[in-house]
Amino acid sequence: MKRFLHSCTALTLSLAFATSALSQEPLKELGAGEGALSIVAWAGYIERGETDKNFDWVTEFEKTTGCKVSVKTAATSDEMVALMNEGGFDLVTASGDASLRLVAGKRVQPINTDLIPSWSSIDERLRDAPWHTVNGVHYGTPYVWGPNVLMYNTEAFKDAPPTSWKVVFEEMTLPDGKSNKGRIQAYDGPIHVADAANYLMAHKPELGIKSPYELNEEQYKAALDLLRVQRTLVGRYWHDAFIQIDDFKNEGVVASGSWPFQVNLMKGEKLPIASTFPEEGATGWADTTMLHADSEHPNCAYMWMEHSLSPKVQGDVSAWFGTVPSVPAACKGNALLTDEGCANNGYNDFEKIKFWKTPVSKCESQGECVPYHRWVSDYIGVIGGR
Repeated sequence: MKRFLHSCTALTLSLAFATSALSQEPLKELGAGEGALSIVAWAGYIERGETDKNFDWVTEFEKTTGCKVSVKTAATSDEMVALMNEGGFDLVTASGDASLRLVAGKRVQPINTDLIPSWSSIDERLRDAPWHTVNGVHYGTPYVWGPNVLMYNTEAFKDAPPTSWKVVFEEMTLPDGKSNKGRIQAYDGPIHVADAANYLMAHKPELGIKSPYELNEEQYKAALDLLRVQRTLVGRYWHDAFIQIDDFKNEGVVASGSWPFQVNLMKGEKLPIASTFPEEGATGWADTTMLHADSEHPNCAYMWMEHSLSPKVQGDVSAWFGTVPSVPAACKGNALLTDEGCANNGYNDFEKIKFWKTPVSKCESQGECVPYHRWVSDYIGVIGGR
Protein backbone atom coordinates (compact mmCIF):
# COMPACT_ATOMS: atom_id res chain seq x y z
CA MET A 1 0.00 0.00 0.00
CA LYS A 2 2.86 2.38 0.73
CA ARG A 3 3.83 2.53 -2.90
CA PHE A 4 0.34 3.79 -3.83
CA LEU A 5 0.46 6.55 -1.21
CA HIS A 6 4.06 7.44 -1.98
CA SER A 7 3.28 8.03 -5.63
CA CYS A 8 0.06 9.96 -4.95
CA THR A 9 1.97 13.24 -4.92
CA ALA A 10 2.64 12.78 -8.63
CA LEU A 11 -0.93 11.92 -9.52
CA THR A 12 -2.69 15.28 -9.42
CA LEU A 13 -1.35 16.24 -12.83
CA SER A 14 -3.71 17.06 -15.65
CA LEU A 15 -1.35 15.96 -18.41
CA ALA A 16 -2.02 19.19 -20.28
CA PHE A 17 1.57 19.32 -21.44
CA ALA A 18 2.85 22.87 -21.38
CA THR A 19 5.79 24.05 -23.45
CA SER A 20 7.95 23.91 -20.32
CA ALA A 21 7.36 20.16 -20.09
CA LEU A 22 8.95 19.79 -23.49
CA SER A 23 11.86 22.17 -23.06
CA GLN A 24 14.49 19.49 -22.50
CA GLU A 25 16.77 18.83 -25.45
CA PRO A 26 17.64 15.25 -26.37
CA LEU A 27 21.24 14.08 -26.55
CA LYS A 28 22.97 15.29 -29.73
CA GLU A 29 25.67 12.65 -30.10
CA LEU A 30 26.92 9.53 -28.40
CA GLY A 31 30.20 9.26 -26.56
CA ALA A 32 32.00 6.41 -24.83
CA GLY A 33 30.10 4.20 -22.44
CA GLU A 34 30.32 5.18 -18.78
CA GLY A 35 30.79 1.59 -17.58
CA ALA A 36 27.47 1.15 -15.79
CA LEU A 37 23.72 1.12 -16.44
CA SER A 38 20.85 0.85 -13.94
CA ILE A 39 17.37 -0.20 -15.10
CA VAL A 40 14.01 -0.26 -13.32
CA ALA A 41 12.13 -3.14 -14.96
CA TRP A 42 9.25 -5.54 -14.73
CA ALA A 43 10.14 -9.03 -13.49
CA GLY A 44 11.60 -11.14 -16.30
CA TYR A 45 12.36 -8.20 -18.59
CA ILE A 46 16.15 -8.05 -18.12
CA GLU A 47 17.63 -11.56 -17.97
CA ARG A 48 21.27 -12.66 -17.74
CA GLY A 49 20.73 -16.44 -17.77
CA GLU A 50 20.48 -16.87 -14.01
CA THR A 51 17.02 -18.45 -14.15
CA ASP A 52 17.52 -20.26 -17.45
CA LYS A 53 20.85 -20.13 -19.30
CA ASN A 54 19.00 -19.99 -22.65
CA PHE A 55 17.62 -16.57 -21.79
CA ASP A 56 20.44 -14.07 -21.50
CA TRP A 57 20.49 -10.74 -23.31
CA VAL A 58 22.66 -8.93 -20.76
CA THR A 59 26.00 -10.77 -20.73
CA GLU A 60 26.91 -10.12 -24.36
CA PHE A 61 25.84 -6.49 -24.07
CA GLU A 62 28.16 -6.02 -21.10
CA LYS A 63 31.05 -7.63 -22.94
CA THR A 64 30.51 -5.53 -26.06
CA THR A 65 29.93 -2.16 -24.41
CA GLY A 66 31.66 -2.39 -21.04
CA CYS A 67 28.41 -1.18 -19.45
CA LYS A 68 27.71 -3.25 -16.32
CA VAL A 69 23.94 -3.68 -15.96
CA SER A 70 22.10 -3.57 -12.64
CA VAL A 71 18.34 -4.13 -12.37
CA LYS A 72 15.73 -3.02 -9.84
CA THR A 73 12.55 -5.06 -10.26
CA ALA A 74 9.27 -3.19 -9.76
CA ALA A 75 5.93 -4.90 -9.23
CA THR A 76 3.58 -2.10 -10.31
CA SER A 77 3.58 1.02 -12.45
CA ASP A 78 3.11 3.14 -9.33
CA GLU A 79 6.29 1.65 -7.88
CA MET A 80 8.13 2.48 -11.10
CA VAL A 81 6.98 6.10 -10.93
CA ALA A 82 8.04 6.32 -7.28
CA LEU A 83 11.50 4.90 -8.02
CA MET A 84 12.04 7.25 -10.94
CA ASN A 85 10.92 10.17 -8.78
CA GLU A 86 13.55 9.18 -6.21
CA GLY A 87 16.22 9.04 -8.92
CA GLY A 88 19.47 7.16 -9.24
CA PHE A 89 18.36 5.10 -12.25
CA ASP A 90 19.10 5.42 -15.96
CA LEU A 91 16.23 3.57 -17.66
CA VAL A 92 12.76 2.26 -16.88
CA THR A 93 10.54 -0.17 -18.82
CA ALA A 94 7.39 1.88 -18.29
CA SER A 95 3.88 0.79 -19.19
CA GLY A 96 1.31 3.21 -20.56
CA ASP A 97 -0.17 3.97 -17.15
CA ALA A 98 3.21 5.32 -16.01
CA SER A 99 4.91 6.74 -19.11
CA LEU A 100 2.99 9.99 -19.49
CA ARG A 101 3.17 10.63 -15.75
CA LEU A 102 6.94 10.41 -16.07
CA VAL A 103 6.91 12.83 -19.01
CA ALA A 104 4.64 15.33 -17.26
CA GLY A 105 6.71 15.08 -14.10
CA LYS A 106 9.90 15.71 -16.11
CA ARG A 107 11.40 12.49 -14.80
CA VAL A 108 12.34 11.29 -18.30
CA GLN A 109 13.99 13.10 -21.19
CA PRO A 110 13.26 13.19 -24.92
CA ILE A 111 15.29 10.76 -26.98
CA ASN A 112 17.13 11.38 -30.22
CA THR A 113 15.93 8.61 -32.51
CA ASP A 114 18.81 9.36 -34.90
CA LEU A 115 21.12 7.86 -32.26
CA ILE A 116 19.17 4.58 -32.36
CA PRO A 117 19.95 2.97 -35.75
CA SER A 118 17.26 0.29 -35.38
CA TRP A 119 14.47 2.81 -34.80
CA SER A 120 13.15 2.29 -38.35
CA SER A 121 12.63 -1.43 -37.64
CA ILE A 122 9.96 -0.74 -34.98
CA ASP A 123 6.39 -1.86 -35.68
CA GLU A 124 4.55 1.10 -37.23
CA ARG A 125 1.69 0.56 -34.76
CA LEU A 126 4.09 1.47 -31.95
CA ARG A 127 6.60 3.90 -33.43
CA ASP A 128 4.56 7.04 -32.70
CA ALA A 129 2.28 5.59 -30.02
CA PRO A 130 0.65 8.17 -27.72
CA TRP A 131 2.00 6.60 -24.53
CA HIS A 132 5.56 7.67 -25.39
CA THR A 133 5.07 10.44 -27.98
CA VAL A 134 3.97 13.96 -26.97
CA ASN A 135 3.55 16.71 -29.58
CA GLY A 136 5.70 14.69 -31.96
CA VAL A 137 8.50 14.27 -29.41
CA HIS A 138 9.57 10.73 -28.51
CA TYR A 139 10.23 9.92 -24.87
CA GLY A 140 11.35 6.33 -25.21
CA THR A 141 11.95 3.25 -27.28
CA PRO A 142 9.19 0.62 -27.56
CA TYR A 143 10.19 -2.64 -25.88
CA VAL A 144 7.51 -5.36 -25.92
CA TRP A 145 3.73 -5.53 -25.51
CA GLY A 146 0.90 -7.93 -24.74
CA PRO A 147 -2.45 -8.58 -23.06
CA ASN A 148 -3.40 -9.23 -19.46
CA VAL A 149 -4.58 -12.81 -19.82
CA LEU A 150 -6.99 -14.93 -17.79
CA MET A 151 -4.81 -17.64 -16.24
CA TYR A 152 -6.56 -20.78 -15.02
CA ASN A 153 -5.97 -24.24 -13.62
CA THR A 154 -6.91 -26.81 -16.25
CA GLU A 155 -7.99 -29.31 -13.59
CA ALA A 156 -10.64 -26.87 -12.37
CA PHE A 157 -11.75 -26.25 -15.97
CA LYS A 158 -11.38 -29.75 -17.38
CA ASP A 159 -13.81 -29.67 -20.29
CA ALA A 160 -13.07 -26.22 -21.70
CA PRO A 161 -11.29 -22.99 -20.81
CA PRO A 162 -13.31 -20.17 -19.23
CA THR A 163 -14.67 -17.85 -21.89
CA SER A 164 -15.43 -14.81 -19.72
CA TRP A 165 -13.86 -12.69 -17.00
CA LYS A 166 -17.02 -13.52 -15.04
CA VAL A 167 -15.09 -16.27 -13.20
CA VAL A 168 -13.08 -13.61 -11.34
CA PHE A 169 -15.79 -10.95 -10.91
CA GLU A 170 -18.94 -12.79 -9.86
CA GLU A 171 -19.54 -15.68 -7.48
CA MET A 172 -20.23 -18.89 -9.36
CA THR A 173 -19.76 -22.63 -9.30
CA LEU A 174 -16.82 -23.66 -11.43
CA PRO A 175 -16.77 -26.75 -13.67
CA ASP A 176 -15.10 -28.77 -10.89
CA GLY A 177 -18.27 -28.35 -8.81
CA LYS A 178 -16.77 -25.92 -6.30
CA SER A 179 -17.38 -22.21 -5.78
CA ASN A 180 -14.82 -19.71 -7.03
CA LYS A 181 -14.94 -17.95 -3.65
CA GLY A 182 -11.49 -17.83 -2.10
CA ARG A 183 -9.97 -19.44 -5.19
CA ILE A 184 -9.40 -16.40 -7.39
CA GLN A 185 -7.02 -13.44 -7.35
CA ALA A 186 -7.05 -9.84 -8.56
CA TYR A 187 -4.21 -7.43 -9.35
CA ASP A 188 -2.96 -5.31 -6.47
CA GLY A 189 -2.86 -2.04 -8.39
CA PRO A 190 -5.41 0.73 -9.01
CA ILE A 191 -5.19 0.20 -12.78
CA HIS A 192 -7.27 -2.94 -12.08
CA VAL A 193 -10.29 -0.61 -11.98
CA ALA A 194 -9.96 -0.66 -15.78
CA ASP A 195 -10.41 -4.45 -15.82
CA ALA A 196 -13.72 -4.03 -14.03
CA ALA A 197 -14.72 -1.28 -16.46
CA ASN A 198 -13.76 -3.45 -19.41
CA TYR A 199 -16.03 -6.21 -18.06
CA LEU A 200 -18.90 -3.73 -17.63
CA MET A 201 -18.47 -2.47 -21.20
CA ALA A 202 -19.65 -5.89 -22.37
CA HIS A 203 -22.17 -6.75 -19.67
CA LYS A 204 -23.74 -3.35 -18.89
CA PRO A 205 -23.70 -1.47 -22.20
CA GLU A 206 -26.32 0.92 -20.83
CA LEU A 207 -23.51 2.56 -18.83
CA GLY A 208 -22.07 3.85 -22.10
CA ILE A 209 -18.42 3.18 -21.28
CA LYS A 210 -16.28 3.97 -24.33
CA SER A 211 -12.87 3.41 -22.71
CA PRO A 212 -12.08 1.59 -19.46
CA TYR A 213 -9.69 4.46 -18.62
CA GLU A 214 -12.26 7.22 -19.15
CA LEU A 215 -15.06 6.87 -16.60
CA ASN A 216 -17.61 9.43 -15.46
CA GLU A 217 -18.92 9.30 -11.91
CA GLU A 218 -21.72 6.82 -12.67
CA GLN A 219 -19.46 4.49 -14.65
CA TYR A 220 -16.75 4.72 -12.01
CA LYS A 221 -19.21 3.89 -9.20
CA ALA A 222 -20.37 0.81 -11.14
CA ALA A 223 -16.77 -0.35 -11.52
CA LEU A 224 -16.09 0.11 -7.80
CA ASP A 225 -19.28 -1.76 -6.93
CA LEU A 226 -18.14 -4.67 -9.09
CA LEU A 227 -14.72 -4.61 -7.43
CA ARG A 228 -16.37 -4.73 -4.00
CA VAL A 229 -18.16 -7.91 -5.10
CA GLN A 230 -14.84 -9.27 -6.30
CA ARG A 231 -13.33 -8.43 -2.90
CA THR A 232 -15.60 -11.05 -1.31
CA LEU A 233 -14.21 -13.69 -3.68
CA VAL A 234 -10.49 -12.88 -3.73
CA GLY A 235 -8.17 -15.11 -1.72
CA ARG A 236 -5.25 -12.73 -2.19
CA TYR A 237 -4.43 -9.66 -4.27
CA TRP A 238 -1.22 -10.16 -6.23
CA HIS A 239 1.50 -7.87 -7.49
CA ASP A 240 4.54 -10.13 -7.21
CA ALA A 241 4.62 -12.54 -10.14
CA PHE A 242 6.47 -15.22 -8.20
CA ILE A 243 4.11 -15.09 -5.22
CA GLN A 244 1.21 -15.53 -7.63
CA ILE A 245 2.94 -18.58 -9.07
CA ASP A 246 3.33 -20.01 -5.57
CA ASP A 247 -0.35 -19.37 -4.85
CA PHE A 248 -1.40 -21.29 -7.96
CA LYS A 249 0.96 -24.10 -7.01
CA ASN A 250 0.23 -24.37 -3.31
CA GLU A 251 -2.73 -22.27 -2.18
CA GLY A 252 -5.56 -23.58 -4.34
CA VAL A 253 -5.91 -20.54 -6.61
CA VAL A 254 -7.52 -21.58 -9.91
CA ALA A 255 -8.20 -18.35 -11.84
CA SER A 256 -6.84 -14.82 -12.05
CA GLY A 257 -5.87 -12.06 -14.37
CA SER A 258 -2.16 -12.49 -15.01
CA TRP A 259 0.75 -11.98 -17.38
CA PRO A 260 1.97 -14.55 -19.90
CA PHE A 261 5.23 -14.65 -17.89
CA GLN A 262 3.63 -16.59 -15.02
CA VAL A 263 1.74 -18.83 -17.44
CA ASN A 264 4.89 -19.73 -19.34
CA LEU A 265 6.94 -20.48 -16.23
CA MET A 266 4.32 -22.85 -14.82
CA LYS A 267 3.65 -24.53 -18.15
CA GLY A 268 7.40 -25.01 -18.40
CA GLU A 269 7.21 -26.96 -15.14
CA LYS A 270 4.45 -29.15 -16.66
CA LEU A 271 1.86 -27.78 -14.23
CA PRO A 272 -1.88 -27.82 -15.13
CA ILE A 273 -1.94 -24.15 -16.13
CA ALA A 274 -3.17 -22.39 -19.25
CA SER A 275 -4.45 -18.96 -20.26
CA THR A 276 -7.14 -17.52 -22.46
CA PHE A 277 -8.22 -14.24 -24.06
CA PRO A 278 -11.84 -13.84 -22.84
CA GLU A 279 -14.77 -12.76 -24.96
CA GLU A 280 -14.87 -9.27 -23.40
CA GLY A 281 -11.35 -8.58 -24.63
CA ALA A 282 -8.58 -7.53 -22.27
CA THR A 283 -6.53 -4.69 -20.98
CA GLY A 284 -2.83 -4.85 -21.76
CA TRP A 285 0.48 -3.08 -21.76
CA ALA A 286 2.87 -1.69 -24.31
CA ASP A 287 6.10 -0.95 -22.52
CA THR A 288 8.61 1.74 -23.36
CA THR A 289 12.28 1.98 -22.37
CA MET A 290 12.55 5.56 -21.08
CA LEU A 291 15.66 7.56 -20.15
CA HIS A 292 15.77 9.33 -16.78
CA ALA A 293 16.08 13.11 -16.99
CA ASP A 294 19.14 12.98 -14.73
CA SER A 295 20.73 9.78 -16.05
CA GLU A 296 24.39 9.46 -15.08
CA HIS A 297 25.05 6.97 -17.87
CA PRO A 298 23.25 8.27 -20.98
CA ASN A 299 25.70 6.74 -23.45
CA CYS A 300 25.29 3.27 -21.98
CA ALA A 301 21.52 3.90 -21.92
CA TYR A 302 21.42 4.69 -25.65
CA MET A 303 23.55 1.61 -26.33
CA TRP A 304 21.02 -0.48 -24.39
CA MET A 305 18.04 1.01 -26.25
CA GLU A 306 19.67 0.05 -29.54
CA HIS A 307 20.55 -3.39 -28.18
CA SER A 308 16.96 -3.89 -26.99
CA LEU A 309 15.66 -3.48 -30.54
CA SER A 310 17.77 -6.25 -32.07
CA PRO A 311 15.57 -9.06 -33.44
CA LYS A 312 17.47 -11.56 -31.29
CA VAL A 313 16.78 -9.70 -28.02
CA GLN A 314 13.21 -8.92 -29.01
CA GLY A 315 12.53 -12.58 -29.82
CA ASP A 316 14.20 -13.88 -26.69
CA VAL A 317 12.35 -11.46 -24.39
CA SER A 318 9.06 -12.34 -26.04
CA ALA A 319 9.70 -16.07 -25.74
CA TRP A 320 10.60 -15.72 -22.06
CA PHE A 321 7.80 -13.38 -20.97
CA GLY A 322 5.12 -14.33 -23.48
CA THR A 323 5.05 -10.90 -25.07
CA VAL A 324 4.91 -9.61 -28.62
CA PRO A 325 8.07 -7.99 -30.04
CA SER A 326 8.07 -4.31 -31.01
CA VAL A 327 10.26 -5.32 -33.95
CA PRO A 328 8.33 -7.54 -36.41
CA ALA A 329 11.57 -9.04 -37.78
CA ALA A 330 11.88 -10.88 -34.45
CA CYS A 331 8.83 -12.97 -35.36
CA LYS A 332 10.80 -15.16 -37.78
CA GLY A 333 13.88 -17.25 -37.20
CA ASN A 334 14.13 -17.06 -33.41
CA ALA A 335 14.65 -20.56 -32.02
CA LEU A 336 13.20 -19.70 -28.61
CA LEU A 337 10.15 -17.79 -29.83
CA THR A 338 9.59 -19.99 -32.93
CA ASP A 339 7.85 -18.74 -36.04
CA GLU A 340 4.45 -19.30 -34.39
CA GLY A 341 5.33 -17.38 -31.22
CA CYS A 342 4.19 -13.93 -32.28
CA ALA A 343 0.77 -15.17 -33.35
CA ASN A 344 0.45 -17.27 -30.19
CA ASN A 345 1.34 -14.29 -27.99
CA GLY A 346 -1.23 -12.00 -29.60
CA TYR A 347 0.44 -10.22 -32.54
CA ASN A 348 -2.91 -10.08 -34.38
CA ASP A 349 -4.89 -8.99 -31.29
CA PHE A 350 -3.42 -5.49 -31.13
CA GLU A 351 -6.73 -3.79 -31.92
CA LYS A 352 -8.56 -5.89 -29.30
CA ILE A 353 -6.28 -4.88 -26.43
CA LYS A 354 -7.15 -1.81 -24.36
CA PHE A 355 -3.64 -0.67 -23.49
CA TRP A 356 -2.96 0.77 -20.05
CA LYS A 357 -2.97 4.55 -19.78
CA THR A 358 -3.25 6.98 -16.89
CA PRO A 359 -6.83 8.20 -16.32
CA VAL A 360 -7.11 12.00 -16.32
CA SER A 361 -9.93 14.43 -15.53
CA LYS A 362 -10.10 15.90 -19.04
CA CYS A 363 -10.79 12.89 -21.25
CA GLU A 364 -11.50 12.44 -24.94
CA SER A 365 -14.70 10.36 -24.84
CA GLN A 366 -16.88 12.52 -22.58
CA GLY A 367 -15.11 15.61 -21.32
CA GLU A 368 -15.01 15.00 -17.56
CA CYS A 369 -13.70 11.78 -16.05
CA VAL A 370 -12.51 10.49 -12.69
CA PRO A 371 -8.73 11.12 -12.45
CA TYR A 372 -6.14 8.59 -11.38
CA HIS A 373 -5.56 9.90 -7.86
CA ARG A 374 -9.16 8.88 -7.09
CA TRP A 375 -8.49 5.41 -8.51
CA VAL A 376 -5.52 5.10 -6.15
CA SER A 377 -7.30 6.09 -2.95
CA ASP A 378 -10.55 4.28 -3.76
CA TYR A 379 -8.86 1.04 -4.75
CA ILE A 380 -6.97 1.01 -1.46
CA GLY A 381 -10.40 1.32 0.15
CA VAL A 382 -11.81 -1.57 -1.89
CA ILE A 383 -8.93 -3.86 -0.92
CA GLY A 384 -9.44 -2.80 2.69
CA GLY A 385 -13.09 -3.85 2.52
CA ARG A 386 -14.59 -0.35 2.24
